[in-house]
Amino acid sequence: MLILENATVILAHGAWADGSIWREVIGPLENAGLRVVAAPLPLSSLSDDSAALARTIARTTGPLILVGQAYAGAVIATAVDERVRALVYVAALAPDEGETVAEVFYKDASHPQAPQLAPDAEGWIWMPDDGFTNAVAQEASGEQISIAKAVQRPISVRCIQEPAPSPAWKQKPSWFLIAEKDRMINPATQSFMAKRMGATTVSLAVDHTPMLTAPSHVIDIVLAAARATL
Repeated sequence: MLILENATVILAHGAWADGSIWREVIGPLENAGLRVVAAPLPLSSLSDDSAALARTIARTTGPLILVGQAYAGAVIATAVDERVRALVYVAALAPDEGETVAEVFYKDASHPQAPQLAPDAEGWIWMPDDGFTNAVAQEASGEQISIAKAVQRPISVRCIQEPAPSPAWKQKPSWFLIAEKDRMINPATQSFMAKRMGATTVSLAVDHTPMLTAPSHVIDIVLAAARATL
């Protein structure tokens, strides 16, 4: 058990996903003595997602650990609540103040198997079916990929074009799981962001969605952040 049993872990999903992406880590984190909430993000703009995260935070009491995967790294960094003890980045994006998600996402050359992405007529970006198999979760099981395809939610281009506010990682301790086999966010970009943040870093041979394909590693880094800050 952790020292503070009233602590809550808030899990924020990235693009093309919903809270179910965390299903493999929720139970083990709860078994470790933490409350767990998956924040529902509309993926309609960075400001909208920040507001949605704030609404989720408002439903909790006690100290908080915020965990963001991929795009949601930008979202958890907008949290200003003083109860936030630590930020955990899982193969995530961490723009600095004034930067956009797109700027950091495209900082380094993309993997040759990364999907070609473009917004539809209404400004929403969908993941092609083969993108899940080739890049989003190339190490996932067939069943996991089928579910990911079925529940995917598009991300608005506004999410990646809106400049980020001053990020919470400048004041809060942070942890970063670098996914060495990531085909969506270049591992070199992840290393750059983790170093810039001064994050406690773990680099592992996992794909873009280790919460599905290597959940024990995600559980470990969340618990490490909790033990260090609660």
